[in-house]
Amino acid sequence: MKARVFVSFKPTVLDPQGQTIRGALNSLGHTTIAAVRQGKFFDIEIAPGAAREQASREMDQIARDVLANPVIEDYRVEFLD
Repeated sequence: MKARVFVSFKPTVLDPQGQTIRGALNSLGHTTIAAVRQGKFFDIEIAPGAAREQASREMDQIARDVLANPVIEDYRVEFLD
């Protein structure tokens, strides 16, 4: 089983990298792009035989405590298998 954890800035947090990407896209002629928000994701392999419910709880805890800064970032966990 695999989990993917997406981490991105909260909507109220300024994203200067996203703004730079938007500006670059606009200057390349992609004028319909109004905004870009950047983020990151982590692919995590879960040991065979692990219970889905336990893995879900563990991934939520890992995302909250280790992978995301809860003050400025949101996260989402998806299971791939």
